[in-house]
Amino acid sequence: MPVMKIVVAPDSFKGSVTALQAASAMETGLRRIFPDAAIEKIPMADGGEGTVQSLVDATGGHLQTRRVLAPLGNEVDAQFGILADGDTAVIEMAAASGLTLVPPDKRNPLQTTTYGTGQLICAALEAGCRRLIIGIGGSATNDSGAGMAAALGAKLLDASANPIPRGGGGLGKLAAIDITGLHPAIADTETVVACDVNNPLTGPEGASHVYGPQKGATLEMIETLDAHLAHFDAVLARTLGKSFGAIPGAGAAGGLGAGLMAFLNAELRLGVDIMIDAVKFKERVKGASLVFTGEGQLDFQTAFGKTPVGVAKVAKAHNIPVIAIAGGIAEGAEAVYDAGIDAMLGIVQEPMSLELAVADASRLIADTAERAARLMAIGQKF
Repeated sequence: MPVMKIVVAPDSFKGSVTALQAASAMETGLRRIFPDAAIEKIPMADGGEGTVQSLVDATGGHLQTRRVLAPLGNEVDAQFGILADGDTAVIEMAAASGLTLVPPDKRNPLQTTTYGTGQLICAALEAGCRRLIIGIGGSATNDSGAGMAAALGAKLLDASANPIPRGGGGLGKLAAIDITGLHPAIADTETVVACDVNNPLTGPEGASHVYGPQKGATLEMIETLDAHLAHFDAVLARTLGKSFGAIPGAGAAGGLGAGLMAFLNAELRLGVDIMIDAVKFKERVKGASLVFTGEGQLDFQTAFGKTPVGVAKVAKAHNIPVIAIAGGIAEGAEAVYDAGIDAMLGIVQEPMSLELAVADASRLIADTAERAARLMAIGQKF
């Protein structure tokens, strides 16, 4: 009798366990019932928090740390990953330019900069990487990547040929962009960006109006920021011969989507699709009898390109059943059934506090996987 193959491919359970820890917990529970199964663990992510760690874990890569500028100009230690091929770097902009790096009472997108993200990109290029995967969720910034570009050698100048101030507020002074000093390795580098939103750069659906308030923008700031982004795009068009403002995703991460397209010729893609390609998931899932996936919470958003649904779409192409395990199952989660997930199970089976569930997540995930395995075993008898 052939050995049963099970693929275990969860995202992290945010604030609790990494994707690899979640996969290991699922394996523990499955082996209680199927000790001889061939279980392949593939840590996953969708471009948000945990993407670097998941890709490093899934490919046998390693982490590097650099001292970079945080959004307000203070220094922080930020990590990026280099995958096992030695050619691919994975970067989360939030590690250097994220909202969590700015205290709530100091959040001001007129001042916050993506300069530290540019420093991480530069570090990856200096390490010899010529393929970049960049996750741009969780930003504190609204400078359209101007700070990033400056860190990579571009000169953003005012009418007196002086560098403009950092932050979204400084864009209003921009008169010219000089890209002759841009890092030379960029010309030989492929950049893909994990971007799960379609917002344009400006306007009612743009970066400033939609995401500015969570970054500390007042109503007055929003109008200023929006006008500054429009001005920045106009100078980009004059410099590069192309406007980026209307491209879907240009407004992601305070306009960093536009900046990455402009200065790194980046391609914007769904984060989970980038991950699926990077870990060779389509090849690794072949021959599996079952796929397990999961994340911290399944809800109506999961069906719109989150990890469990991305995993399920690949599995369904091979007619492989998919079970999702989650920390919680919220309103609207039933939409995942139409997106390819066959069953979903929550890990909390008795009243408990969120703090306890987070602290005991590995055991709860393992126990839930065991329950699923017992149901599978029953089905095999009929």
